[in-house]
Amino acid sequence: MKNILLALVAMAFVGVESPSHGFAADYKNVLLICVDDLRPELNSFGKSYIHSPNIDQLAARGRPFVRHYVQAPTCGASRYTLLTGRYGPRNNHALFQRAGRLTKGDDSVPPSLPAWFRDHGYTTVSVGKVSHHPGGRGGADWDDPEELEMPLSWDRHRLLAGPWQHPRGAMHGLANGEIRGKANEMDVIQALEGPDSIYPDGLITADTLSQMTILEKSGKPFFLAVGLIRPHLPFGAPAKYLELYRETELPAIPHPAKPTHPTTWHGSGEFMKYNRWGRNPNVDADFANEVRRHYAACVSYVDEQVGQILQRLDELALRDNTIVVLWGDHGWHLGEHGIWGKHSLFEESLRSPLIIAYDGIAKPGVTTSAIVETLDVFPTLCELAGLPSPDFLQGVSLQEILDDPNSSGHPAIGYTRRGRTIRTDSHRLIVHGNGYVELYDHQTDAKETLNVAEQQPRRVQQLMNQLDQRVSGQ
Repeated sequence: MKNILLALVAMAFVGVESPSHGFAADYKNVLLICVDDLRPELNSFGKSYIHSPNIDQLAARGRPFVRHYVQAPTCGASRYTLLTGRYGPRNNHALFQRAGRLTKGDDSVPPSLPAWFRDHGYTTVSVGKVSHHPGGRGGADWDDPEELEMPLSWDRHRLLAGPWQHPRGAMHGLANGEIRGKANEMDVIQALEGPDSIYPDGLITADTLSQMTILEKSGKPFFLAVGLIRPHLPFGAPAKYLELYRETELPAIPHPAKPTHPTTWHGSGEFMKYNRWGRNPNVDADFANEVRRHYAACVSYVDEQVGQILQRLDELALRDNTIVVLWGDHGWHLGEHGIWGKHSLFEESLRSPLIIAYDGIAKPGVTTSAIVETLDVFPTLCELAGLPSPDFLQGVSLQEILDDPNSSGHPAIGYTRRGRTIRTDSHRLIVHGNGYVELYDHQTDAKETLNVAEQQPRRVQQLMNQLDQRVSGQ
């Protein structure tokens, strides 16, 4: 009996099957690749010292959005917007809060992005960290089949934890099954010899390749979302990726000083709580560069996983009929403003890579400098796939920019518990909860180091009006 129960639990963890839906034969497949804590630290996004050939190749076949901004500089809240197409709570439990309303029978909750595709005939599968918890479940170890982060959304939602035992272990895992207990007892950087599978993303990729084969054989359109964990802390990747940067001369960290005026600066607690051998990158330049090299190694490790996924897409002859989206869930400071982490409302926390690629895109490889938001991904995928766009969405389709990279974008807004912000072509406004205002002029070399709010009161009022219009009810 015990073995039978264990088998049932394992089956629940591997995947949750849904009833069949109507087959939409003319629709394109969707491959959504989510990368955790990925700032625009890619060769194709202007960082020439980064080895990212596979993502760069995707960018060359699609449209790189070099001024894409997320709604929130934290994983859960940012992914909420991606997966619902709406503004939402400002914390990592945003999707679980939505799930709570659904399980209580609240029929006012709009369907999620995967649910919308599922209801239009798609098989929906997630592998890895797509919502906030890898595998999309709650509970003490994030593997409770009764606590779904996104009910009614996935036909299968998977995380093969391997030696990391459970999704919680994999989320902050280091090599060969090392699980985080006390953060101060886990090294903040690591690079051990071995294959890609000695870190959790290797297993996520292997499972993704298997799922792609299953989906291709089904003959139905699919929406496959893959969530890669690196370069999230701790910065651990196989040693071969760190070797790419051993001799690299890194550029100086721009504006590394802690701001002297009130901002959303913070003490980098997520980073500083790990074992750092008593070293602080804000005062130890050698350690700062070591950390940056390990972050770069994690980016190259992720790039290899993306390459394997895209190669399988080609092997299965699916590339021509698949919309591919690569999305970073937010940025990450590498010492700018004296921050090592996200969670601020500065540019470094809110700007992340976005690439959309599909067969027949106009001017492939041409970047766009139009400002866009994560909020826009849901309506864009609907239009590209030929699905109706639901009226509850709060973003806009990016089809016009995909057709013409010189097309205009729109202001981007973001928020945390401490305040909210709007980014235009020329300025960033940040409004704190206590009413304090920061205004930065991106037309100057000072960028986000000089608060010009007092010198430009009319600009402040103009942007505050725009912000209020965009986020009324937030």
